[in-house]
This record gives sequence, structure tokens and C-alpha cells, in this order.
Amino acid sequence: MITLKSEREIEGMRESGKVLAGVHLGLRDMIKPGISAYDIEKFANDYIIEHGATPSEKGFEGYKYATCVDVNDEVAHGTPRKDLILKKGDIVKVDMTVNKNGYESDSCWSYAVGDVTKETQDLMDVTKKALYLGIAQSVVGKRLGDIGFAIQDFTENKHDYGDVRELIGHGIQPTMHEKPDVMHYGEKGEGLRLKAGMTITIEPMINEGTWKIKDHQLKTKTILGYTTCQRMAAGHHSMNTHSPSPMTVLLS
Repeated sequence: MITLKSEREIEGMRESGKVLAGVHLGLRDMIKPGISAYDIEKFANDYIIEHGATPSEKGFEGYKYATCVDVNDEVAHGTPRKDLILKKGDIVKVDMTVNKNGYESDSCWSYAVGDVTKETQDLMDVTKKALYLGIAQSVVGKRLGDIGFAIQDFTENKHDYGDVRELIGHGIQPTMHEKPDVMHYGEKGEGLRLKAGMTITIEPMINEGTWKIKDHQLKTKTILGYTTCQRMAAGHHSMNTHSPSPMTVLLS
């Protein structure tokens, strides 16, 4: 079931998103060659708790951590390993969900570790732009296919990257994962029509090379692709109840 959120609920999500934004801004200053994925986990977990919130991923289906941390060709769902040491030129993706006073926010940022190659920076820039193209389509009256088409057309047709199909966005609030499913590929004018008060996540995961997933590593629960960048709108994105314009709960 899809629930339409009130102004009060959206404001609660925004407050949750502020905590999540603070984690990402702190990580932006912290991430550098030589730190471990577990250093990222510890910082994020401590920051969330110190700001009166709860890391929602912790305990979800037995998961032990506040974050998922993935490097380079790891697409998603990687555990924050102590022996995963960041190196100059890496892309590291940090995904987390925060609950504050019963309100959820969800975000992944991709970070460059030190100086990266032009190819890596281009991938990151295109992925970020794709996110905002998707957000621009997230207005009352548009359809989910409009979001997917904007992302797929920009990343695949205009830049020859792979737009991952297997992993998708979703609704959010009152729990971490709600309906509807939000694809990052699709056709204009197709799919569910967006209504005021819906809150959804938009999570483009873009590969160098094909859109296909190469492998699933069971030990670390990591999904492997090619060199991959992920960027997610946090909280993630909700339609303002009183406006046809898109309103992001948290700027990412």
C-alpha cells in the first residue's frame, strides 16, 4: 500500500534527513587513503546516535551495521570490513538509513578517495547529474516511467554507461522500504502516476560498461558490477503537498 504523507510527516522526514546529511558531510572531510571501511561505519554509527537518531539498517533482517560500504566495482550491500583499506583513486559508496522520532531518511553518496582519474570523475559527475534529472521528473502528475527514462537516456544513450536494472528505488516511510518500486530505467508516460504526499527514493547506480551485475559475493553480501558509482536522493524525495514542484527532503 502507498501512503500519502502529511506536511507534519514530511517535516519529520526532513529532520531525520538533516542527521543523515550531517553524516555525509562529516564523511566528506574524513574519507582519505589509508582509512578502513569500518572507520566509516564507526563514524556514521556514532554520529547518528549522538544526534538522537537510530541507524535503521542495524538489525534489519539480521544486518549488524549502520552502513553499507562498497568500493569500485562493488555495486551495493557491502559490509564495512576492517580489512578493506581505501586507496588513492578509489570510489567508495556509503549507504545508510536513519530513523529519528519514527521518521525515516535514506541516502548513499559516492566519494572520491584522494585524486581520481578523469574517467572516474566523469562517471561520478554523470551519476550525480542523472539523479537530479530523475528528481526533476518527480512532480505531481508525472509517472514513474518519466523518472526512469530521464536517468536511462542520460546515462546510457548520451554517455554510454550501464544503468543497473537489478537494484531499484522504493517508497519510504513509515518503514525503510515501502511501495512503489522505483526503476531507474523506463519509458516516458508509463507506470504509476505520482501524487502529492508520496515519498520515494531515487537511487541511480551507474556502471562503466554494461548495466548487468557480474556476481554476488555471499561472504560480504556484496554485489559486483564494473566500476560503479551510486548516488541517491536522501529521505529521499517527496512531493510537496501544496506544490507541483519537486521537493527534496535532504540535498545530496
